Amino acid sequence: MHVVFSTKNRFNFILPEIEDELYAYIGGIVRNYKSVLLKAGGTPNHGHLLISLNKNYLVPDLIGDVKRESSSWIKTKSPMLSKFGWQDGYSAFSVGYTQIPAVKKYIANQKEHHKQKLFEDEMRTFYKKYDMEFDERYVWD
Repeated sequence: MHVVFSTKNRFNFILPEIEDELYAYIGGIVRNYKSVLLKAGGTPNHGHLLISLNKNYLVPDLIGDVKRESSSWIKTKSPMLSKFGWQDGYSAFSVGYTQIPAVKKYIANQKEHHKQKLFEDEMRTFYKKYDMEFDERYVWD
């Protein structure tokens, strides 16, 4: 699964000095679900996770725990992060085995990619590619 979610209101909370530790922490949460975090990355205002999900677990349960536990953890890193929060929702896209290298590369290139494209435009592109209907009133919190 390729999972994407932003910080609440896309505030730039994911600071470079905590980014690696944040994704390592998320990797631990994923491992608790007997799943594997294959790649993680993003920008200061959103993250991408490529997860090989164990068949015995549900995506909403895993992502709910990832967001809840990582939010609690990140608030301990600095007083400036005490207001940190993730957006309420998330997007999850299935990925075929042969697509994994391309998705890993895409995630690794997020900072460069977003010099040209806003998060909202990136997500509109995904929704169109996966032929998903969505209501903009509910996806940008």
